[in-house]
Amino acid sequence: MHKDLIIEVIINSLAKPMQIGFYKRGKLVKQEEYDGLTSDILLDIVKDIVDKDSIKRFIYTNGPGSHMATKITYVILKSLNIIKGIDIASVSAFELNDNKPIKALGKLYFVKEKETIITKRLEDYKQSSFCMPDSLDNIDILEKSEPDYHITAV
Repeated sequence: MHKDLIIEVIINSLAKPMQIGFYKRGKLVKQEEYDGLTSDILLDIVKDIVDKDSIKRFIYTNGPGSHMATKITYVILKSLNIIKGIDIASVSAFELNDNKPIKALGKLYFVKEKETIITKRLEDYKQSSFCMPDSLDNIDILEKSEPDYHITAV
């Protein structure tokens, strides 16, 4: 990509491998996947993206899912927001997996029932995969950028 492009980037650090989608004029133009822990790889990835592209906004999955991945992603993007003025927004992880259950801990999964998110024990369930939408028009982007936790902190 060229530095003159103004793009929006979705970071799904809850997916394994981590997914990053690049959007121009609201349409998906490129998608990449990265193996590794968010804490080990995300800062370098984001630095590389900011160095190569003119970023209008970062959008990240703010939950439910791994609280650590969510916190790290939020802190990195919020720091960029403060230092470079790059906008950040969030999206529910359910927007990127067709509202299927999302792994919480052990056999517990986050489940969306209407507009409520609960944890539910599911035996023999394999988490569905996440995917980047073809268009930003197809998802509910939240201007609220803070993490959205659904269980109390331990």
